[in-house]
Amino acid sequence: MIQFDTDRRLFSISTAGSSYVFGLNEKGVLQHLYWGDPVAAADCAPLLGSRLHSSFDAALDRDAEEFAYWGGLSYMEPTLKVRWHDGVRDLRMAYAGHRIERADDGKETLTVVLRDEAYPLEAHLIYGVRPGHDLIERHALIVNTGDRDVVLESAQSAAWSLPELRDYRLTHVTGKWAGEFQLRSASLTEGKKVLESRRGFTDGHANPWFAIDEGTATEESGKVWFGALGWSGNWKIVAEKTAFGRVRVTGGINDFDSEWTLGPGERFETPSFVGGYAAGGFGAMSRGLHRYQYEHVSPGRDLRKVLYNSWEATYFDVNAKDQIALAERAAMVGAELFVIDDGWFGQRSHDRAGLGDWTVNAEKFPNGLDELIGKVRDLGMAFGIWVEPEAVNPDSDLYRSHPDWVYHFPTRARTELRNQLVLDISNPGVKGYIVDFMSKLLGEHDIAFVKWDMNRTITEPGMQDHPLNRQKELWIRHVRSLYEIWAELRRRFPGVAFETCAGGGSRIDLGMLRYADQAWPSDNTDAFDRLSIQEGFSYVYAPKLMTCWVTEAVSGMNKRVTSLKYRFHSAMTGTLGIGANLNEWSEEQLREAAALVAQYKEIRPLVQGGRQYRLRALEHKSVDAVQYVGAGDMGEESVLFAFLHAQKLGDGLPRLRLQGLDPDKRYEIYGMEVDGAKDDGPEVDGVKGDGAEIDGVKGDGPEVERAKDVRSGRALMRIGVELPLRGDFDSLLYRIRELRQP
Repeated sequence: MIQFDTDRRLFSISTAGSSYVFGLNEKGVLQHLYWGDPVAAADCAPLLGSRLHSSFDAALDRDAEEFAYWGGLSYMEPTLKVRWHDGVRDLRMAYAGHRIERADDGKETLTVVLRDEAYPLEAHLIYGVRPGHDLIERHALIVNTGDRDVVLESAQSAAWSLPELRDYRLTHVTGKWAGEFQLRSASLTEGKKVLESRRGFTDGHANPWFAIDEGTATEESGKVWFGALGWSGNWKIVAEKTAFGRVRVTGGINDFDSEWTLGPGERFETPSFVGGYAAGGFGAMSRGLHRYQYEHVSPGRDLRKVLYNSWEATYFDVNAKDQIALAERAAMVGAELFVIDDGWFGQRSHDRAGLGDWTVNAEKFPNGLDELIGKVRDLGMAFGIWVEPEAVNPDSDLYRSHPDWVYHFPTRARTELRNQLVLDISNPGVKGYIVDFMSKLLGEHDIAFVKWDMNRTITEPGMQDHPLNRQKELWIRHVRSLYEIWAELRRRFPGVAFETCAGGGSRIDLGMLRYADQAWPSDNTDAFDRLSIQEGFSYVYAPKLMTCWVTEAVSGMNKRVTSLKYRFHSAMTGTLGIGANLNEWSEEQLREAAALVAQYKEIRPLVQGGRQYRLRALEHKSVDAVQYVGAGDMGEESVLFAFLHAQKLGDGLPRLRLQGLDPDKRYEIYGMEVDGAKDDGPEVDGVKGDGAEIDGVKGDGPEVERAKDVRSGRALMRIGVELPLRGDFDSLLYRIRELRQP
């Protein structure tokens, strides 16, 4: 997969569907040459060489530099910028060698070593390729080989040079609290487009990934170049287009208010920046990233449990009696995991006090937490718990004992957001406190799941007992300490699953997902709003990693009214959760919910492990549709969800063409309804079925199904299925199975 042509001085990285080529030109510049469909590396040799336009544009080859160090005639966004002990702020890096290694699992790694011409500093550029993936994992290792400090003013993970295209369309996401992961696209003109976070975590206002195409790519076709950064703190991705039409995307740790002092013999490792090329449009991009996460990023390989969370039912009014009543109803509907949220500890009866005091509130739980845990376990569910270890209320025993444990400047007021401050978790005392109380909590109680929240951006970024000239290291130290804490807890408690949650959909990235089993994409649980949030999430992140709740019929966010079926269908496209007050649900609603949960458990392997297809052909008709394809005991299987926003002017809907099926196989199509509800079923190629009726009285097993029709994969993908959706906020669920001859 990785080769070096000694004669031509070319490095080539080959995957099944792509080639990535760079080389050393006559000036010794590590110059990017090609990235796209597979080619022979030797064919790229004529592209290698320096270019000159004028004395003001004297080093155009550096516009496509593989490692863009700041110095000399380089004026684009740098990958590395340093300050030497003598005040010099210039780098002159020269090639010093390379090595290619192969691991037992088949992963190949290329390390290219660059060395400054005058100062003792090395940059190790590291490229990793895994078998079966059209992705390249990149990061850099900066090594101080001397005996004096070196200040890193910017140390980015990678620079991705794009090929010459007719146009450059950037796709990314933006958002806000309750409106995360909203897709945006725009043509890149000369200058810089900067995506970033300066808030201390990944942030819901943007997310650290990019996709670039020529302006014509769709879900199903077109060439797409993309990258996703694995860093859970301040980050920056810069897409820069020059006056000569070259585009380079540089990304890594945000250099705003950030420096790192590299002592003698020390090393600084940048986070991973994964890049890839997909010839099959945005859908192929997403499926490649999803499979990579399932196989090489996510720590949990098991299917995610159906969870119930008590937050919206009780808020801070938590007590053993009410939680047990909720647990009984959660078990009735088929939940496998019961999670108690905020309010179980300290003097936590509201958000103004108690945060940081991680002891069970004796008034709320007079018999301790184990009374509730035991009841949950007796009901056949695992038990989970909410924590927010990085923050503290000023009204808490912890803060009164350790007021200097929070980030602050001595001469400034300590800004409170949500009545809380942020702990300096890089402080050994703070870090030890968190590891100790979490270890005690998990060690003394039968807890299988932790929802780790973080509802506070970082302000007044000052660290006590830390050198004044190294205060700007705070942003990096916080994230590294967070990773170390999670790694230690996962080592001590390998059977516990963790969910990352931060102010809604913040802190979701390929760095955090190496430790978290799943992620909370938004505090907005409105079933219709969630469709766009979950779609934007899915562009990079896998459905299995996305927690989705079913809440009340009247949305607390928008006062929108939707049916229970619609709310479940929306939440069933990821990892299913329930967050409603089940004590207020009728027996009929509980039975319907139980049947829907049973449906989800039947299709869960497909949703959480299959290939996802976002079906966009009906975008103009107010329909969202998503399909999952995988292999089951009965051969190839698929599940289709479709959602109608609103029907207008009596218009019908055209057929929906499926994807990902074998054109030569024949498939049975099943309607999936609950509680005696009946629909006419899909119409395929003019043939209509009788409809399916499912008994949902007990909800203790899978639905009753009746095949609606049998058609070839070719017909389903080219002719499609009818969508009998009507009115406002209607939805359906179809199951498609390969028909095997006896």
